Amino acid sequence: MDNELAPVESLSYEQARDELVQIVKQLESGQAPLETTLSQWERGEALAGHCKQILDVAASRLDKAEARAQ
Repeated sequence: MDNELAPVESLSYEQARDELVQIVKQLESGQAPLETTLSQWERGEALAGHCKQILDVAASRLDKAEARAQ
């Protein structure tokens, strides 16, 4: 499964968010075998961290832009 997936770091925020939403839906269904569930969970954690990092950078840029504007 992981061989088909793009590296998390190469994904845009939107791509990572959309994949994370799909993983959550799959996990909530409870239909996957344990090993698949664990892999999905790990991928989801990585995606969530990547999204947070992108949002943190964006927030910092906005803060800097606001400070310059004042």
